[in-house]
Amino acid sequence: MSLSKRLFAEFLGTFWLVFGGCGSAVFAAMVIAASGTTPINLGIGFIGVSLAFGLTVMTMAFTIGHISGCHLNPAVTLGLVAGGRFKFADAPAYIATQVVGAIAGAGVLYLIASGKHGFEITNSAGTFATNGYDNFSPNGYTLVSCLLAEVVLTFFFLLIIMGSTDRRAPAGFAPIAIGLGLTLIHLIGIPITNLSVNPARSTGPALIAMGTPITQLWLFWAAPILGAILAGYSYKNLLEKNDL
Repeated sequence: MSLSKRLFAEFLGTFWLVFGGCGSAVFAAMVIAASGTTPINLGIGFIGVSLAFGLTVMTMAFTIGHISGCHLNPAVTLGLVAGGRFKFADAPAYIATQVVGAIAGAGVLYLIASGKHGFEITNSAGTFATNGYDNFSPNGYTLVSCLLAEVVLTFFFLLIIMGSTDRRAPAGFAPIAIGLGLTLIHLIGIPITNLSVNPARSTGPALIAMGTPITQLWLFWAAPILGAILAGYSYKNLLEKNDL
């Protein structure tokens, strides 16, 4: 498959990840409706948002996995390089495309969201599905806690990807394992950082929100990449079959 086709697939996939995952947080996490004189919340909550992120990855893995590998994430790309599953020469183009796709997805989200009367992006925790630590952590977790969570959760996400796509694994089930793995990771991590494990996913909303989410964006590049590289190296050297 040509690089241009693979990059187009990565653009579409990352757009869908941000539009679907972050969109569920922006549009559907909390929906207040009136029942007589009593307002009720009909939103999907963080459980629904977690599922939405998992579904975006699972659907795209089935759709473009055979075209680009369905990375959708700079940390995944670099983790697969570390694990010997992807060529380093193609990594910069993949990462740049993923970031552009994420920004495009966040931009379309903003265009839709801004059409609602009274919509505004505030400089507060979780605004526009952004990630953060300290006062910008949804539950006030410290920088160290958020850094550790992002490293550990990305580490296990990459292990799930490498294990489920190993030639020894049952064929055809990898997208399901990866999608459910991402759902579980979000169930754990949303209260801590609003969950990233994906630098591109963090970059798109942060560029729309600006303010503190931009100044804290470094953590959501550094931690996921570190976790993914550690996982790729670990799987290659400790878990992968040695044919020699």
